[in-house]
Order: sequence, then C-alpha cells, then structure tokens
Amino acid sequence: MASQLESAMEGLISVFHSYSGKEGDKYKLSKKELKELLQSELGCFLESQKDAEAVDKIMHDLDENGDGEVDFSEFVVLVAALTVACNAFFWEKQP
Repeated sequence: MASQLESAMEGLISVFHSYSGKEGDKYKLSKKELKELLQSELGCFLESQKDAEAVDKIMHDLDENGDGEVDFSEFVVLVAALTVACNAFFWEKQP
C-alpha cells in the first residue's frame, strides 16, 4: 500500500500525462493542454484570477527553456509554488 506522499506523487504524474501529448510531444503540455489542465484541475485558482491572460502569464513563467511548451519539471514548479502559497491557509484550517 502506497503512502500518502507516494499517492500524491503518483496523482501528480498521472494528471500531467492525462493532459500532455493530446497534441504534439506526449511528454509536454502545449498552451492549449496547459489551459485545459488548469481549468479542469485548478479551476478555483483560475476563477480567482481577474486577468484574462493568466494562462499566458503562467505559460511564460513556467517555460524556462523557451520552447513554447511545459515539460513535467516545469509543471512541478507550478504545483510546488501553489502548494507553498496554500500551505498557511490549509494548515490554519487543521483542528
């Protein structure tokens, strides 16, 4: 039986690959795939963004190598940053 952290890691990998490769490189997210992932998996995050160009900004910030796509390593940076940002909020909710 997998630990809670192992299950979280497996989920992260699974989510990334369920969106990557629908068009182009199967190991990277195109802008369209990234937008679909963000809307489906982090919809509340995007709803709170008033900027209609949020996906463009996220894509630009994540795409470290400038290839116009987001690979798994670049995606993990987003998840880690969001997790850090949410840590205090969720930790305060703990009984």
